[in-house]
Amino acid sequence: MEVAHGITIDEKVRFGRPVIKGTRVPVDLVLGKLAGGMTYEEVMSEYELSKEDILAALDYAAKHISGEEVKAVD
Repeated sequence: MEVAHGITIDEKVRFGRPVIKGTRVPVDLVLGKLAGGMTYEEVMSEYELSKEDILAALDYAAKHISGEEVKAVD
């Protein structure tokens, strides 16, 4: 099932985690690689993704966390 542009969820693929459409590459893996310092080009090359795939992962993550309620921890 496509849950966002370019992002799908299927219980039979990666235990239902959101992945890049047409792949088994999880959104959180893409985000983690970028956060760890990899460039778009490095991620694209290593996981055979397009720039649009990476942007779809970033867009999905941004929309997903925009609804989260954040509370300060003392």
